[in-house]
Amino acid sequence: MKNTQIADSFDQLADLLEFQGANPFRVRAYRNAARLIRDLTEPIAGILADGQRKLTDLPGIGQDLAAKIETLVETGELPQLSELLAAVPPSVLTLLRVPGLGPKKAALLHSMLGITTLEELQAACEAGRVRELKGFGAKTEQAILDNIQFAVKAQERIYWAEADFVVESLREHFSDCSAMERVEFAGSYRRGRDTIGDLDVLVVSTESDQVMDHFEKFSSVSEVIARGDTKMSVRTLEGLQIDLRVVEAKSFGAALQYFTGSKDHNVVLRGLARQRNLKINEYGVFRLTDEGEQYIGGATEEEVYGAMDLPVFPPELREARQEFAWAEQGPLPKLVELSDIRGDLHAHTDETDGRGSLREMAEAAQQRGLSYLAITDHSQRVSMAQGLNPERLLAQWARIDRFNATLTNFRVLKGIECDILERGGMDLPDDVLAQADWVNASIHYGQRQSRAQITERILQAIEHPHVTAIAHPTGRLINRREAYDVDIDAVIKAAAQHRKILELNANPQRLDLNDIYCAAAKSQGVLIVISTDAHEPAGFDDMRYGVLQARRGGLTKADVVNTRSLPQLLKLLKK
Repeated sequence: MKNTQIADSFDQLADLLEFQGANPFRVRAYRNAARLIRDLTEPIAGILADGQRKLTDLPGIGQDLAAKIETLVETGELPQLSELLAAVPPSVLTLLRVPGLGPKKAALLHSMLGITTLEELQAACEAGRVRELKGFGAKTEQAILDNIQFAVKAQERIYWAEADFVVESLREHFSDCSAMERVEFAGSYRRGRDTIGDLDVLVVSTESDQVMDHFEKFSSVSEVIARGDTKMSVRTLEGLQIDLRVVEAKSFGAALQYFTGSKDHNVVLRGLARQRNLKINEYGVFRLTDEGEQYIGGATEEEVYGAMDLPVFPPELREARQEFAWAEQGPLPKLVELSDIRGDLHAHTDETDGRGSLREMAEAAQQRGLSYLAITDHSQRVSMAQGLNPERLLAQWARIDRFNATLTNFRVLKGIECDILERGGMDLPDDVLAQADWVNASIHYGQRQSRAQITERILQAIEHPHVTAIAHPTGRLINRREAYDVDIDAVIKAAAQHRKILELNANPQRLDLNDIYCAAAKSQGVLIVISTDAHEPAGFDDMRYGVLQARRGGLTKADVVNTRSLPQLLKLLKK
């Protein structure tokens, strides 16, 4: 069993215990264990196999947790989790996806009204039954009703990062299937969308039965939905549908292009084909003649697009936005790559809510080939994260100065994630902010204020002389919280006017700015910083998710601030 699967089991266990009102310290222990295991750089199974090591050597893992981990690795199951799942229908946990509906209220809805699904919850709200429960009322009932559709949508799609884990597991599973000549993943996963509804797998093989027999043995498969001669659909234990298609080698490129999509991109491409008396489908490119259809290519995507005198569009651009216009104007823009990133300008330490010291975070950044890192712990308004007041912040910056004196070819920048206060203005005095190398301004409170209020707060921050960038500008948490109501066009225009930077937060649960807003910022000359918002050393690995989102927005190396060397960055900041 892989680390992520073990971590998922503990997260689910914590959800079920919290739903039942268990001891909060017990719940937190499972959540902490899940986080630790998910972030480990080595497999848990390897530690268990090493006679010289113990799971209890890991921070926060006691004898009880170690025994449960060992049971999961050896059997693939956890009796306690199975018992809880038998007592609480899994569908009940979907209630927790409704914004503002916590475990206690969800448990009350289940026990008092017998609600187990979002559909039943909606019906109860519409019938006025929820408002009659103690602790709810008409306003709460209406808020739940307003947020149900968000929860329904979240239930249908998973994070790209979660889909990527499934993809890597499938690649490993397929690696020992001799009947497969080639395998690739298409659809919204290949295009890098922030959420994925299902997975499309394309396989080149002349032995489709052998391929599908092997596919059915994938450890995460819970049921086979359908199976034909060349197509098979399954559902995983996590509810994800995976569609596998076996294609001929001569059609592989055409199938990969077709099933990568998007639908809108394909509509444009097929329209261009008709203008040339051609036909493009998942089987190839065909010339239409009086005698019928003549196959002219399709083994590769180069053959498909080449028939239209088009370049092979990076999958992230295939949304029928600007890619065809760019192709008419000349070479496509060279999209930013992970290897272009030189530094990270949003990271936290254990001074506030991080789980790594200054040294540990710096070393982790260096290990990933970065040459600079901005430490941007929270400011004092974020009291739940033990935010820094002026005295603590200045003391931290003094430690950073001393630490930098010990480094070569790497530098830690003195930064802060400074809250934009509900009433407007910044959370720290100007004379303190003036000493920073990098200031991220962000909103954590007052997210339900009116559009005018939130927009004005951000505009004031942009105009502030010591603010460098606006962090996670729309505040969204994918599948968990909608973006706050902000006039993003006004924010982008202000950023362009005042030469301020907007962040693309690479955390896979944020990816904020989204791809559309990144493209809008680029169109107005606003620079983007791709930051991980790392709260622990392993958090720096999230950078690739941000880069993928930036590519969807059409960003190049020049559009991204932290592709610059440190001297280039400092020169830019002085301007």
